[in-house]
Amino acid sequence: MKSKRILATLLAAVLAFPAAACTKKNDNSSSSSSGGTNAKQTEVDIFQFKVEISDALQKAAQTYMDANPGIKINIDTVGGGDDYGAALKAKMQSGTKPDIFNIGGPQDLRDWDGRLEDLSDQPWVANAVEGTLLAVSENGKVYGLPYAIEGYGLIYNRAIFETAGISTDGLNTFDGIEVAMKSLKAKIDDGSLKEKYPALEAVFELPAKETWVTGLHTLNLALTNEFEGPIDAFEAGTVEFTHADALKSLIDLQAAYTKNAGDLGKLNAVDYATQVGSGLATERVAMIQQGNWIYGEVATVDEDVARNLDMLPLPLKGVVEDSIPVGVPMYWCINNESSAPEKEAAKDFLNWLYQSEEGKRIIVEEFGFIPAFTNYEDLTPSDSLGRAVKRYADAGKTMPWVFMGFPTAWGQEVFGANLQKYFAGEMTWEDLLADARTKWEEARKDVTGGGSSSAAESSGSASSGTSSAA
Repeated sequence: MKSKRILATLLAAVLAFPAAACTKKNDNSSSSSSGGTNAKQTEVDIFQFKVEISDALQKAAQTYMDANPGIKINIDTVGGGDDYGAALKAKMQSGTKPDIFNIGGPQDLRDWDGRLEDLSDQPWVANAVEGTLLAVSENGKVYGLPYAIEGYGLIYNRAIFETAGISTDGLNTFDGIEVAMKSLKAKIDDGSLKEKYPALEAVFELPAKETWVTGLHTLNLALTNEFEGPIDAFEAGTVEFTHADALKSLIDLQAAYTKNAGDLGKLNAVDYATQVGSGLATERVAMIQQGNWIYGEVATVDEDVARNLDMLPLPLKGVVEDSIPVGVPMYWCINNESSAPEKEAAKDFLNWLYQSEEGKRIIVEEFGFIPAFTNYEDLTPSDSLGRAVKRYADAGKTMPWVFMGFPTAWGQEVFGANLQKYFAGEMTWEDLLADARTKWEEARKDVTGGGSSSAAESSGSASSGTSSAA
């Protein structure tokens, strides 16, 4: 589709680099602090979703505060198994409303209408990668700064495959990946890899408990080939599931190579930590569906394993088999109900973080982000998975994230939850699809039928679904 080709070209271009009315707010235990209390300080409260950068963000805030003693930044991170959208709603209804918070796209833009500061005049807007601001733009105004560019696919331990004598070079089809998985399973089953990889027990791990993985990321693969992009999905009154058979094949393939292949209902107890921290990172499994954001967590467990990670495409059989979904996980927004000094300080911090030379270094080297801005010429992804996403972008082998345009909570609470019933043998695939179609239409009545909803009535749309969905 034309929009996908444009996105791929733009991402390839930006990634082809050389080699806060009064002082306010009660402190909380997760706050960054520059030292003693200063009555003249302007406080900026940040409520953010990405647990992977929590420590690095605290450190960055401290660096900023050291240079700006009149500003105090408090950071609250809500992620992991928590629902950031619901948590944000509760936060906004509390007495301590954040000055900086996150939204994920068209649904959130609508849900939080009236609460978002217009950021169109900010310096970073001119440097944003073309297309990355569409999901947070309306009536010519920009309301969000993109976190980063992220991509996800089939992340695997290259060393394990090499030890098993299985080449992954040029592996870019559904059938080819299935053959490789089958070959590796045979090696695991016959014990020939036991000496070098004593913990290795299965090819794959599927965290069905994490409905953001299945109901956002996996499902996206089918719907990104049904809709042009997140805006198209957001405006659609119906969903057809034109690639339902190929989607089922991908899900069944992943499930078939887990240790729970004989009892799929047990997949519903597998969470993100089991998949990543005690799965891929410990070499208990050789492959998972995840994104470049997991690199730091794996490296914390075992740096050698992290360095051996690479990414295969996420193949939708017979539709597109050689590409990965790439997009913006979340956007930084500013609360337009904050005081003028708070908003000014919030804008200054975000500009410093994403556009100063020190900030840009932090974004790439400490956050591990692939920047969504064109003026990072001398900085390139330093980790194996960041480089893998860059490789796909350079080749134009990317697809957009349309899950940002799904009805609020639909992907997780409908498709993801029903997929758990499918694994448990409590729902057929056909019934799963039928229910998902019906629930989409019901949710879209507000959009297509002229109804209304507000942030006070909505839990917010799901985020990128990293471990912070994340």
